[in-house]
Amino acid sequence: MAEQRDQSGPRLFGPEHVRKYRETGGREGHDWMGTATLILTTRGRSSGQPRPTPLIYGQDGDNYVVVASKGGAPTHPAWYLNLERDPRAEIQVWAKTMTVSARAATGPERERLWKLMVAQWPAYDEYQTKTKREIPVVVLEPAAPGVADCCQRNALQ
Repeated sequence: MAEQRDQSGPRLFGPEHVRKYRETGGREGHDWMGTATLILTTRGRSSGQPRPTPLIYGQDGDNYVVVASKGGAPTHPAWYLNLERDPRAEIQVWAKTMTVSARAATGPERERLWKLMVAQWPAYDEYQTKTKREIPVVVLEPAAPGVADCCQRNALQ
């Protein structure tokens, strides 16, 4: 979960953030603590159930970028582990939803996108100092038209 940057704005993050974001088409929840959030819905790797998570995001062309920081914890967040199992996911940005395919950025692309995301949330640099793992930077690429939505399927195949 992201730390709060200042005392202004709503203190949402987690299930209540997701609920408000969805109910209002992002009018409540998109702008959060001086940055922007989206809702990433992955499929649980054990349960097969949809797992929505609010995340700070950046944009790189048509792609969306998120960081698997978990506040600098020694392990990856559950949503990232879900994407390792099934990279298909759904995002909601404001009222718009779309199917995406996720991949971890590497090399120079990761370095460039890390800087982009630190500009969105400077605490990411601090989180990296708290853990020995390299915090993944995840690129969410919009799926080609006609690709089935991950989170509407009945089960993983």
